Amino acid sequence: MIQLKNKAQIELMRVSGRITGEALAVAEEMIREGVSTYEIDKAIRNHIEKSGAKPSFLGYAGFPGSACISINDEVIHGIPSKKRILQEGDIVKIDVGAFIGGFHGDAARTFPVGKISEEAARLIEATKECFYKGVAQATAGNRVGDIGAAVEAHAKSYGYSVVKRYVGHGVGHELHESPEVPNFGTPGRGARLFPGTVIAIEPMINEGVCDVHEMPDGWTVKTADRKLSAHYENTVAITDEGPILLTEIK
Repeated sequence: MIQLKNKAQIELMRVSGRITGEALAVAEEMIREGVSTYEIDKAIRNHIEKSGAKPSFLGYAGFPGSACISINDEVIHGIPSKKRILQEGDIVKIDVGAFIGGFHGDAARTFPVGKISEEAARLIEATKECFYKGVAQATAGNRVGDIGAAVEAHAKSYGYSVVKRYVGHGVGHELHESPEVPNFGTPGRGARLFPGTVIAIEPMINEGVCDVHEMPDGWTVKTADRKLSAHYENTVAITDEGPILLTEIK
């Protein structure tokens, strides 16, 4: 069942969303060659906790980090580690959540490490564009399928594929709520969007095939062909005035 949020609850979600967005900004400042994903994760946790919130991901289903940090062909759910050191040319996906006031925020970005290839830069930009194509369809009266269809069509226009095994979702008291928000779909199909619906729209776009494999650590997901993947996500509230990006701070 979709849990609609009233205006007061959406205001509370602005707080969790702001802290989530700020944590991503803290992470972005640390992205450079020689930094470990553990150090980035530690800084994210420190910011969230100093803000009076809790990291949504820490301990979630046993996840050991405060953020998912995934590099290059890793799509999502990368585990922070002192042994994972950023290298020039990498692209790094950081997925963060913060819980405060009874509500979660959830957002992700893909960052370059130093100078990256034109192909990698193109993928990052296209993924961001896919997100905004999806958000344009996130209006009251539309359906989830309108969002997914817009995301996939834009990805395909670049020759990319969308990950189908993992999807976006509702956000609220729980980190993952109904409805599911796939990055593919049929216009006019799926759950209807009403004012008060709050969802995480999160294109996961692959340079190559859409297939992915889960690694032996039980968390990290990689592209099946080991080509690059990028990720862009915000928590989005559907309102009568249009979509509000609760985790965007700039």
